[in-house]
Amino acid sequence: MLIRKEYHTNGSLMGIWKIDETIEELLELFPSSIRSEADSYIKSVRSNRRIREWLSTRIMLLELLGELKIILNREDGKPYIEDGSYHISISHTRDHAAILLHKTLPVGIDIEIISDRVEKLAYKFISENEYIDPEHKTLHQLLHWSVKECMFKLINEQGIDFKKHLFVHRFTPKQSGMINATEYKTNKQKIFSLNYEVHPEYVLTWVVEN
Repeated sequence: MLIRKEYHTNGSLMGIWKIDETIEELLELFPSSIRSEADSYIKSVRSNRRIREWLSTRIMLLELLGELKIILNREDGKPYIEDGSYHISISHTRDHAAILLHKTLPVGIDIEIISDRVEKLAYKFISENEYIDPEHKTLHQLLHWSVKECMFKLINEQGIDFKKHLFVHRFTPKQSGMINATEYKTNKQKIFSLNYEVHPEYVLTWVVEN
């Protein structure tokens, strides 16, 4: 079910879908004109979770735009819209999917379920120069990960090392706000300002290239 459709002042359009439907219920919502595409995907994938994510993002895109658009994937896995009418970024977490669209600018979005599992992996993507608030350790680490996922989706480069090439500037986690981060993978070394929100079940971050 589409639980959020939001236009932003920077020209982007964001959607959040709560994936509480069965595969059969999602197929009833799926555009009949491309039903064969869904059938082919279902035959090729064993994971019911992945099938529900795949179906829900395509239904959400239709509901967001009010017209049918075909989502394809490049060799590196990044999604794009077949006719090139929008830049698109897609993210999934447990029972939720997110899409960010913009007509002219690259975008990145990430949605992550809140879990302390991130603490075991933090050493892989957080450098010793990045600040983590010990009183909000799990949330702070999760937001670091989510911010870097957004940047990774936005930067069209191979071989990005989250710990070496992506740096999150110091911030204190709140319910929502902006986080600045710098990429050191390219010669531009661009600084990005990313939006974030903390919800009871998940964190959400998104960015439009400036």
